[in-house]
Amino acid sequence: MKIDHLAIYTPDLERAKTFYCHYFGFNAGEKYTNPAKQFESYFLHAEGDARLELMTRPGLVDSDNTNRAGYAHIALSVGGEAKVISITGLLVNDGYPLLSGPRWTGDGYFESAIQDPDGNTVEITA
Repeated sequence: MKIDHLAIYTPDLERAKTFYCHYFGFNAGEKYTNPAKQFESYFLHAEGDARLELMTRPGLVDSDNTNRAGYAHIALSVGGEAKVISITGLLVNDGYPLLSGPRWTGDGYFESAIQDPDGNTVEITA
């Protein structure tokens, strides 16, 4: 068994696609549109089996993710400490909030954590 993909709702589909493709090297497939359901999505593909599905529909609202049960973050492995440091620096310089790191964690990861344009936590790991 393996996890096939992670799906993320976003109020701005194009902004989210640009973020994950630009900073993490994902490639976007064709946009899917279902006019009857007012739903649109992209599947993003990265090296190996990594896939994200970005989705949007009318009526999405922001939520406070600080104190709720459920999914906590996505962790994207970028291939080494130097890459974690450089991508984190680029994201911070471009105005994305740094939540932690880069640092070694107690469970043996070299990582940082930032927020994507929608406020989701993204761990960047070696």
